[in-house]
Amino acid sequence: MPQLPSNAPPPATPPNAAPGTRPQPERWSRGAWLFRDQTLRSLEILLDEAFRIPGTQIRFGIDGIIGLVPGLGDVLAGLLSLVIPLAAWVRGVPYVTLVRMAMNLGIGVLVGSIPLLGDAFDIAWKPNRRNYQLLQRHLGEPHRHTSRDWAFLWMLLIALALVFAIPVALAVWLLVWLNAHV
Repeated sequence: MPQLPSNAPPPATPPNAAPGTRPQPERWSRGAWLFRDQTLRSLEILLDEAFRIPGTQIRFGIDGIIGLVPGLGDVLAGLLSLVIPLAAWVRGVPYVTLVRMAMNLGIGVLVGSIPLLGDAFDIAWKPNRRNYQLLQRHLGEPHRHTSRDWAFLWMLLIALALVFAIPVALAVWLLVWLNAHV
């Protein structure tokens, strides 16, 4: 365990701590700088808005550049993008918002994995900006879910149901067709 410098004040002992016990560091105290608003905003800008195509208003970040590397690029960009939802979870953002953040990233990684077209989508979708705005909105109005939050989740559930239903329907159709032709 690291020693405190001799001139540093001892950390405060929690009121319910047993006598003679050492105080424990707070949850995430070592990486707290990563979850500050200023750091998260800088990360959002770096990932989604750091560069501008000259002569246009189109902005992109290293997420769009890393995504050009086939396969691995979108996964790496997705891992970098997890910092904002992780910070939102640590800061107590409601689960509805965390699911929206996860879906923003999932859509960005999934569609972004399509060569070139996916990279253009990533530049337009800007999942990190969306997630940072969700974080700021819900920190300003804690535990208030808007109709947009619920509509997004319902649309997501319907879309997932369709995604899972299509292969099942195709399999049933194939079995019926094979049964009729064999």
